[in-house]
Amino acid sequence: MHQHFDGFDDEQWDEFKWEAHLNEVEKKSEQLRKFIASDPKGNTPRWITLLQESQNEDDAFEAYVEEELLMDEAYFPEDEDDWEDEEDEWDDEDFLFGFNMDQEDFMDFDEDDDLDDFDEGDEWKSLSDDYMYSDYAELESLDIYLDAKDLAVDILKMAESIHPKHQSKEFQEFVDEVLKIGAKIAGGHSFGFDQDYIGANIAYSKKALNCANHALELLQSFKKSLFSKKLYQDLHARLFELRNDIGIYIQELRDQFRLGLE
Repeated sequence: MHQHFDGFDDEQWDEFKWEAHLNEVEKKSEQLRKFIASDPKGNTPRWITLLQESQNEDDAFEAYVEEELLMDEAYFPEDEDDWEDEEDEWDDEDFLFGFNMDQEDFMDFDEDDDLDDFDEGDEWKSLSDDYMYSDYAELESLDIYLDAKDLAVDILKMAESIHPKHQSKEFQEFVDEVLKIGAKIAGGHSFGFDQDYIGANIAYSKKALNCANHALELLQSFKKSLFSKKLYQDLHARLFELRNDIGIYIQELRDQFRLGLE
């Protein structure tokens, strides 16, 4: 469970303030990742190593998501006092020895869409009526996470069938971006839907959206060199639909945030 954060200047954080902080978190977590990595030069993508260490692709994806969350969680302090000085830099090596590995895991659309009425005390439905959320909803019940997971697992299976000599840097980046979609959705969900934290959920979900958009761009760049026409069309359709669903999800979270301000 994340601690209560009062935010910048004692104001409630919106998605943009959370996003600014998450950008800093990502920079620091990337430094930490390089510090502890067995391949510090980054020649071998992490997902390849996880495939080698895991029993199957499902386990590799779960391990990837867990690792991503732990890297980010490392820079979310447990005490509110730690937020008083945003300029302080943390020392990665000192931090590693004090890191508690048992702590809990953690397309912009128009904002003028009509809002559905809902009872604040109950679970609330999305605009599309495809989802239902509550502060206690399980990640595994979130459709866009399940879709992201299914796609990532299939991409990992496909990647294993492609000879390493045909795996360009762009292809390896594509696989990584697809895996990050689910990781970012999970990161946002770990903050829940409470008014104090929903801005973080939105910010993480926007990062998932960016990953989906980038993955689509990469997919289109090598569609003729790696995939059959049928396989490319299937992957593109699934990724395109997932991207759009994440965009709808973001808008629904924004609507929920605005309603909480009223």
